[in-house]
Amino acid sequence: MDFFITVNGIAMRASDTGKGKAIVLLHGYLETMEVWENTIAELSKKFRIIAVDLPGHGFSEFRKDATTVELMADCIKSLLDRLNIAECFIVGHSMGGYVALSFAKKYSETTKALCLFSSTPNADTEQKKKDRDREIELLKAGKLELILKTNIARGFADCNLSRLDEEIFAVTDTATVSDTDGLEACLQAMKMREDMNDFMKTVQQKTLFVFGKHDNYIPFDIAENIMQKYPQASNVILENSGHNGFIEQPEESLKALSDFVEKMMK
Repeated sequence: MDFFITVNGIAMRASDTGKGKAIVLLHGYLETMEVWENTIAELSKKFRIIAVDLPGHGFSEFRKDATTVELMADCIKSLLDRLNIAECFIVGHSMGGYVALSFAKKYSETTKALCLFSSTPNADTEQKKKDRDREIELLKAGKLELILKTNIARGFADCNLSRLDEEIFAVTDTATVSDTDGLEACLQAMKMREDMNDFMKTVQQKTLFVFGKHDNYIPFDIAENIMQKYPQASNVILENSGHNGFIEQPEESLKALSDFVEKMMK
Protein backbone atom coordinates (compact mmCIF):
# COMPACT_ATOMS: atom_id res chain seq x y z
CA MET A 1 0.00 0.00 0.00
CA ASP A 2 1.41 3.39 -1.03
CA PHE A 3 0.78 6.44 1.14
CA PHE A 4 2.10 9.89 1.99
CA ILE A 5 3.24 10.78 5.48
CA THR A 6 4.90 13.82 7.02
CA VAL A 7 7.95 13.00 9.13
CA ASN A 8 10.35 15.56 10.57
CA GLY A 9 8.49 18.24 8.63
CA ILE A 10 9.06 16.46 5.30
CA ALA A 11 6.25 14.90 3.26
CA MET A 12 7.40 11.48 2.14
CA ARG A 13 5.93 8.85 -0.13
CA ALA A 14 6.20 5.34 1.28
CA SER A 15 4.78 1.85 0.94
CA ASP A 16 4.00 -0.86 3.50
CA THR A 17 3.45 -4.34 2.09
CA GLY A 18 3.19 -7.81 3.61
CA LYS A 19 3.45 -9.14 7.16
CA GLY A 20 6.20 -10.47 9.41
CA LYS A 21 9.69 -9.22 10.15
CA ALA A 22 10.22 -5.73 8.72
CA ILE A 23 12.66 -5.09 5.89
CA VAL A 24 13.33 -1.49 4.86
CA LEU A 25 14.41 -0.97 1.23
CA LEU A 26 16.25 2.28 0.41
CA HIS A 27 16.87 3.17 -3.24
CA GLY A 28 19.86 4.90 -4.79
CA TYR A 29 20.48 8.26 -6.42
CA LEU A 30 18.23 8.99 -9.45
CA GLU A 31 15.90 6.20 -8.36
CA THR A 32 12.55 5.92 -6.58
CA MET A 33 10.98 3.09 -4.66
CA GLU A 34 9.69 1.75 -7.99
CA VAL A 35 13.08 0.14 -8.60
CA TRP A 36 12.19 -2.33 -5.84
CA GLU A 37 8.83 -3.28 -7.39
CA ASN A 38 9.72 -6.89 -8.17
CA THR A 39 11.74 -7.25 -4.97
CA ILE A 40 8.78 -6.05 -2.91
CA ALA A 41 6.39 -8.39 -4.72
CA GLU A 42 8.51 -11.43 -3.85
CA LEU A 43 9.84 -10.55 -0.40
CA SER A 44 6.41 -9.42 0.86
CA LYS A 45 5.24 -13.03 0.59
CA LYS A 46 7.30 -13.74 3.71
CA PHE A 47 8.17 -10.36 5.22
CA ARG A 48 6.79 -6.89 5.86
CA ILE A 49 8.43 -4.57 3.34
CA ILE A 50 8.77 -0.82 3.86
CA ALA A 51 9.99 1.27 0.93
CA VAL A 52 10.20 5.04 0.44
CA ASP A 53 11.05 7.78 -1.99
CA LEU A 54 14.02 9.24 -0.13
CA PRO A 55 13.96 13.03 0.41
CA GLY A 56 14.81 14.80 -2.84
CA HIS A 57 13.65 11.89 -4.98
CA GLY A 58 10.36 10.86 -6.54
CA PHE A 59 7.41 12.46 -4.77
CA SER A 60 9.12 13.12 -1.44
CA GLU A 61 10.05 16.60 -0.29
CA PHE A 62 13.49 17.72 0.84
CA ARG A 63 15.26 20.52 2.69
CA LYS A 64 17.40 22.37 0.21
CA ASP A 65 19.94 23.69 2.67
CA ALA A 66 19.81 20.88 5.23
CA THR A 67 19.61 17.59 3.33
CA THR A 68 22.16 15.12 4.66
CA VAL A 69 22.31 11.33 4.83
CA GLU A 70 21.76 11.76 8.59
CA LEU A 71 18.55 13.72 7.94
CA MET A 72 17.36 10.93 5.62
CA ALA A 73 18.13 8.35 8.32
CA ASP A 74 16.17 10.42 10.85
CA CYS A 75 13.19 10.47 8.48
CA ILE A 76 13.30 6.67 8.17
CA LYS A 77 13.39 6.31 11.96
CA SER A 78 10.42 8.65 12.37
CA LEU A 79 8.52 6.71 9.72
CA LEU A 80 9.20 3.41 11.49
CA ASP A 81 8.07 4.93 14.78
CA ARG A 82 4.80 6.01 13.16
CA LEU A 83 4.34 2.48 11.83
CA ASN A 84 5.10 0.98 15.27
CA ILE A 85 8.14 -0.91 13.94
CA ALA A 86 10.71 -1.34 16.70
CA GLU A 87 13.23 -3.43 14.78
CA CYS A 88 14.08 -3.85 11.10
CA PHE A 89 16.47 -5.28 8.55
CA ILE A 90 17.67 -2.34 6.49
CA VAL A 91 18.81 -2.67 2.87
CA GLY A 92 20.40 0.26 1.06
CA HIS A 93 21.25 0.41 -2.62
CA SER A 94 24.07 2.81 -3.58
CA MET A 95 23.08 6.17 -1.99
CA GLY A 96 20.52 4.24 0.05
CA GLY A 97 23.45 2.31 1.52
CA TYR A 98 24.94 5.55 2.85
CA VAL A 99 21.61 6.28 4.53
CA ALA A 100 21.40 2.72 5.86
CA LEU A 101 24.86 3.04 7.42
CA SER A 102 23.92 6.33 9.06
CA PHE A 103 20.72 4.73 10.32
CA ALA A 104 22.56 1.73 11.76
CA LYS A 105 25.07 3.98 13.51
CA LYS A 106 22.50 6.33 14.99
CA TYR A 107 19.73 3.81 15.68
CA SER A 108 21.55 0.61 16.51
CA GLU A 109 18.72 -0.62 18.73
CA THR A 110 16.32 -0.50 15.76
CA THR A 111 18.71 -2.14 13.29
CA LYS A 112 18.51 -5.93 13.34
CA ALA A 113 20.90 -6.32 10.40
CA LEU A 114 22.32 -4.28 7.54
CA CYS A 115 22.73 -4.93 3.82
CA LEU A 116 24.82 -2.67 1.60
CA PHE A 117 23.76 -3.43 -1.97
CA SER A 118 26.29 -1.96 -4.42
CA SER A 119 27.32 0.50 -1.74
CA THR A 120 30.37 1.07 0.44
CA PRO A 121 31.39 2.67 3.75
CA ASN A 122 33.97 4.78 1.90
CA ALA A 123 33.66 8.55 1.70
CA ASP A 124 33.88 10.29 -1.67
CA THR A 125 37.34 10.62 -3.14
CA GLU A 126 38.43 14.09 -4.21
CA GLN A 127 37.83 13.08 -7.83
CA LYS A 128 34.32 11.87 -6.99
CA LYS A 129 33.57 15.15 -5.25
CA LYS A 130 34.62 17.01 -8.40
CA ASP A 131 32.38 14.72 -10.47
CA ARG A 132 29.44 15.53 -8.20
CA ASP A 133 30.15 19.26 -8.52
CA ARG A 134 30.10 18.92 -12.31
CA GLU A 135 26.79 17.10 -12.08
CA ILE A 136 25.35 19.83 -9.88
CA GLU A 137 26.31 22.39 -12.52
CA LEU A 138 24.56 20.26 -15.18
CA LEU A 139 21.41 20.19 -13.04
CA LYS A 140 21.54 23.95 -12.63
CA ALA A 141 21.88 24.25 -16.40
CA GLY A 142 18.71 22.21 -16.90
CA LYS A 143 20.48 19.15 -18.29
CA LEU A 144 18.82 16.42 -16.21
CA GLU A 145 18.05 14.46 -19.36
CA LEU A 146 21.77 14.23 -20.16
CA ILE A 147 22.55 13.04 -16.63
CA LEU A 148 19.86 10.36 -16.81
CA LYS A 149 21.00 9.16 -20.21
CA THR A 150 24.57 8.79 -19.01
CA ASN A 151 24.26 7.66 -15.40
CA ILE A 152 21.43 5.17 -15.49
CA ALA A 153 22.74 3.09 -18.38
CA ARG A 154 26.16 3.11 -16.69
CA GLY A 155 24.54 1.44 -13.70
CA PHE A 156 24.13 -1.76 -15.72
CA ALA A 157 26.85 -4.15 -16.80
CA ASP A 158 27.78 -3.60 -20.44
CA CYS A 159 26.75 -7.17 -21.25
CA ASN A 160 23.21 -6.47 -19.99
CA LEU A 161 22.46 -3.23 -21.83
CA SER A 162 20.65 -4.68 -24.83
CA ARG A 163 18.94 -7.41 -22.81
CA LEU A 164 17.54 -4.94 -20.30
CA ASP A 165 16.76 -1.97 -22.53
CA GLU A 166 13.11 -1.88 -21.36
CA GLU A 167 14.12 -1.92 -17.71
CA ILE A 168 16.68 0.83 -18.31
CA PHE A 169 14.04 2.93 -20.04
CA ALA A 170 11.64 2.40 -17.11
CA VAL A 171 14.22 3.48 -14.51
CA THR A 172 15.13 6.51 -16.63
CA ASP A 173 11.50 7.49 -17.15
CA THR A 174 10.68 7.20 -13.45
CA ALA A 175 13.67 9.36 -12.52
CA THR A 176 12.22 12.32 -14.42
CA VAL A 177 9.65 12.91 -11.64
CA SER A 178 12.40 13.92 -9.18
CA ASP A 179 12.88 17.62 -8.55
CA THR A 180 16.25 18.84 -9.84
CA ASP A 181 16.78 20.92 -6.68
CA GLY A 182 16.18 17.76 -4.67
CA LEU A 183 18.73 15.83 -6.71
CA GLU A 184 21.22 18.66 -6.24
CA ALA A 185 20.66 18.54 -2.48
CA CYS A 186 21.29 14.79 -2.50
CA LEU A 187 24.51 15.20 -4.49
CA GLN A 188 25.71 17.64 -1.85
CA ALA A 189 24.68 15.21 0.88
CA MET A 190 26.65 12.35 -0.68
CA LYS A 191 29.64 14.58 -1.30
CA MET A 192 29.75 15.72 2.34
CA ARG A 193 28.96 12.40 4.03
CA GLU A 194 31.43 11.02 6.58
CA ASP A 195 33.66 8.03 6.04
CA MET A 196 32.03 5.09 7.82
CA ASN A 197 34.94 2.66 7.90
CA ASP A 198 35.63 3.30 11.58
CA PHE A 199 31.99 2.52 12.32
CA MET A 200 32.17 -0.65 10.23
CA LYS A 201 35.07 -1.88 12.36
CA THR A 202 32.88 -1.83 15.45
CA VAL A 203 29.40 -2.44 14.05
CA GLN A 204 27.48 -4.98 16.11
CA GLN A 205 24.81 -5.76 13.56
CA LYS A 206 25.28 -8.58 11.09
CA THR A 207 26.17 -7.09 7.71
CA LEU A 208 25.78 -8.30 4.13
CA PHE A 209 27.62 -6.82 1.16
CA VAL A 210 26.22 -7.48 -2.33
CA PHE A 211 28.47 -6.46 -5.22
CA GLY A 212 28.16 -6.78 -8.98
CA LYS A 213 31.24 -8.21 -10.65
CA HIS A 214 30.94 -5.69 -13.50
CA ASP A 215 29.93 -2.57 -11.56
CA ASN A 216 30.98 0.58 -13.43
CA TYR A 217 30.63 2.67 -10.24
CA ILE A 218 32.35 0.35 -7.77
CA PRO A 219 35.30 -1.35 -9.55
CA PHE A 220 35.64 -4.92 -8.39
CA ASP A 221 39.09 -4.36 -6.89
CA ILE A 222 37.52 -1.84 -4.50
CA ALA A 223 34.74 -4.31 -3.69
CA GLU A 224 37.32 -7.00 -3.00
CA ASN A 225 39.24 -4.66 -0.71
CA ILE A 226 36.08 -3.95 1.30
CA MET A 227 35.21 -7.64 1.62
CA GLN A 228 38.74 -8.42 2.81
CA LYS A 229 38.68 -5.53 5.28
CA TYR A 230 35.51 -6.80 6.97
CA PRO A 231 35.73 -10.60 7.18
CA GLN A 232 32.96 -10.63 9.78
CA ALA A 233 30.46 -9.57 7.10
CA SER A 234 28.71 -11.90 4.67
CA ASN A 235 29.33 -11.34 0.96
CA VAL A 236 27.48 -12.10 -2.24
CA ILE A 237 29.04 -11.50 -5.65
CA LEU A 238 26.67 -11.26 -8.59
CA GLU A 239 28.78 -12.57 -11.44
CA ASN A 240 26.71 -11.11 -14.29
CA SER A 241 25.68 -7.77 -12.82
CA GLY A 242 26.73 -4.17 -12.64
CA HIS A 243 25.44 -1.64 -10.09
CA ASN A 244 21.79 -2.75 -10.26
CA GLY A 245 21.99 -6.43 -9.48
CA PHE A 246 18.42 -6.64 -8.16
CA ILE A 247 17.31 -5.82 -11.73
CA GLU A 248 20.12 -7.58 -13.60
CA GLN A 249 20.03 -10.81 -11.57
CA PRO A 250 16.74 -10.66 -9.67
CA GLU A 251 16.50 -14.30 -8.61
CA GLU A 252 20.03 -14.36 -7.20
CA SER A 253 19.47 -11.04 -5.44
CA LEU A 254 16.21 -12.18 -3.88
CA LYS A 255 17.83 -15.37 -2.65
CA ALA A 256 20.71 -13.43 -1.12
CA LEU A 257 18.36 -11.10 0.76
CA SER A 258 15.93 -13.83 1.82
CA ASP A 259 18.67 -16.16 3.03
CA PHE A 260 20.32 -13.36 4.98
CA VAL A 261 17.12 -12.28 6.73
CA GLU A 262 16.06 -15.83 7.52
CA LYS A 263 19.51 -16.56 8.96
CA MET A 264 19.23 -13.52 11.23
CA MET A 265 15.84 -14.72 12.46
CA LYS A 266 17.23 -17.99 13.83
